[in-house]
Amino acid sequence: MITRKTNKVTRLLTLPITALALIASLATVAKEGMFTPEQLPLIKKDLVATGLEIPPESLTSLTKFPMGAVVSLGGCSASFVSEQGLVVTNHHCARGSVQFNSTAENNYLENGFVAKSFDEELPAAPGSRIYVTVDFKDVTNDVVGSLSSKLTGRERYDAIDRNKKRIIAECEKDEGHRCSVPSFHQGLEYKLIKQLEIKDVRIAYSPADSVGKYGGDIDNWMWPRHTGDFAFYRAYVGKDGKPADFSKDNVPFKPEHTLKVSAAGLDDGDFVMAAGYPGRTQRYQRLVTVEHVFGWSYPQWVSLIEQWIGTIERVAPEGSDARVKYESLLAGLNNFMKNTKGQLKGAKRVGLVERRAQREAELLTWIGDNKERQHYRKAISALDELETEISKFNKASFLYDNATRSQMLSAAKRLYRLAIEKQKPDAERESGYQERDFDRIKQSLQRIDRRFDAGVEQALWLMFIEKYAKQDKSQRVTAFDKHIGLNAKAFNKDKVAKRLASFYQKTELNNVDKRIALMDASVADLEASKDPFMQLAVATFKHGQEVENTEKVHAGKRASLRPQYMKAIIAWQDSLGLLAYPDANSTLRVTYGNVIGGSPKDGMIYEPFTRVEGIVEKDTGEEPFNSPKKQLELIKDKKYGDYALKTLGTVPVNFLTDLDSTGGNSGSATMNSKGELIGLLFDGTFESVNSDWDFDPRTTRTIHVDSRYMLWVMEYVDDAKHLVDEMDIVK
Repeated sequence: MITRKTNKVTRLLTLPITALALIASLATVAKEGMFTPEQLPLIKKDLVATGLEIPPESLTSLTKFPMGAVVSLGGCSASFVSEQGLVVTNHHCARGSVQFNSTAENNYLENGFVAKSFDEELPAAPGSRIYVTVDFKDVTNDVVGSLSSKLTGRERYDAIDRNKKRIIAECEKDEGHRCSVPSFHQGLEYKLIKQLEIKDVRIAYSPADSVGKYGGDIDNWMWPRHTGDFAFYRAYVGKDGKPADFSKDNVPFKPEHTLKVSAAGLDDGDFVMAAGYPGRTQRYQRLVTVEHVFGWSYPQWVSLIEQWIGTIERVAPEGSDARVKYESLLAGLNNFMKNTKGQLKGAKRVGLVERRAQREAELLTWIGDNKERQHYRKAISALDELETEISKFNKASFLYDNATRSQMLSAAKRLYRLAIEKQKPDAERESGYQERDFDRIKQSLQRIDRRFDAGVEQALWLMFIEKYAKQDKSQRVTAFDKHIGLNAKAFNKDKVAKRLASFYQKTELNNVDKRIALMDASVADLEASKDPFMQLAVATFKHGQEVENTEKVHAGKRASLRPQYMKAIIAWQDSLGLLAYPDANSTLRVTYGNVIGGSPKDGMIYEPFTRVEGIVEKDTGEEPFNSPKKQLELIKDKKYGDYALKTLGTVPVNFLTDLDSTGGNSGSATMNSKGELIGLLFDGTFESVNSDWDFDPRTTRTIHVDSRYMLWVMEYVDDAKHLVDEMDIVK
């Protein structure tokens, strides 16, 4: 929602001159909103007033410059920066692929990786993709236009699912493309997005963790920050220019649009915008859901993840091959836990529950006694009842869902479901099990080996099951209990541990070739299997179907009620002169604002830039503050080349902005007023994490890695000057 108000700054005379200068810059209100490109003409005046120099209309097309250079990695964002298919993204986005290629003896996480030629580039982890958007259009009427209001929840879900599959199938007749039909405004609108699916993705360069993950989990979500969170992939296609599986004969992809990389620098107050694919925000969730998530769900997750992390660290000591396999997972768990703790703390600080209750009261006041708006009141009431029911359902299934997290069991369940779905015509199969998904299933089964250790998995499974076994028996699943050896008596940890050990001793699913071969197995073959994980998958399938049916009923009811709720929100906001943007949903969005410091709480001032000298100050010689020796020497000798910022007298590392962002924005191209790449969005401050639910302009700050630091590290620290030369650098 865009507002034209400005903050009032008080008590200035009590602050020193440097703080006065910084706080004066804070008078600009953070720009709330992750806007779809098509919304940008509606905020043209504000974009120009904030500092945009290129025509705002140039940002509206997903297939033209500069938006056409921005791509998705299917979980992170990225952008093309050379005509040879070079793609820049965050280090933590590429880290899983780097880990996949690493061993204890050849640890690219620790040492970094630089390919000196195309031939030296390493294949990314199986299933890695680069998605280039080529078309985008509204298909709302095709999805829900003909649906009757009398449909049951399950009937509505099935009808929408059927329509989306039909639209996708037609779109994907154009070989080499992946199509999707996401909803916007919680089902009020549906868009067809067509993307070129590049399957041959390779690692061109990734700095060592001592640069790309500098500060580790200690500095994660914190400011000041000194992290070189950047890495480079390269996209490859067949000689005919079409997407193809990995082959030595493939050639670098030649994108239609690339971003120039600016080494000219930014100053405090400069205009910036970020384009990327943010994952999910929850700013329109109802109060009943907010209370469930912050009162029950998040505390449960924090407790579980603490044990999860502790178990991995205990069973897989540092330096072991097992630890290398779980480094990517550990990083993700630590990131999620710190984020969740920050959200819990932030919710209390800003009074999230109270603010949401106030907003809902104001919406009902707007509805009032107006006869034309009463249908909104009825829909909102029904939606609250539904969300309450869903919260209860999620509570009941939480521990069982985690008790079935074993990688081997997950593989078995997926293979059995695949065999069942393959008995149906392709159009009638469950999403995720159609022919378009077979490659993804195969690649997910291939990835397991490089991220799996039987000892670690067994310890984790036992931990999850122990928590599950302590809940009331009425919430447990009989078929699961029977196969695991649980009963109504006290939990016998040793007995269950022996039972689980026998699963890993007898299974053949730990062999990648046998896993892949089972993709062609029949239902009868799998039901006759002696593999304990497959037997458990078959035994619990019926319960899984019951859960899935309930979830689909809920989804169908939501698809009826949420659009009506969003119509009320949009109409109400419009009456106030505000623009309601849709919640993030992993589609391309633009967020804009300025380089700006902050004051997250009384007595604390955040400067907008950090400097390379701060790396030296933090360095301890031990992880996670173990900067490369060469880098420390370069900083000591002030060998900055052309990358020092005049106003700082040194090389900036990271910078702060007031941009609106969330998970999935990682790797987003941060551009200056001319549409040139000036850095990469990679994190937010600890005080900002609850902005997924409630945007607070006073404390929301996003963290970016500066392009000048990226270029300096590449040229002077890691001997990757050839990649610098490949890009179009603006100085």
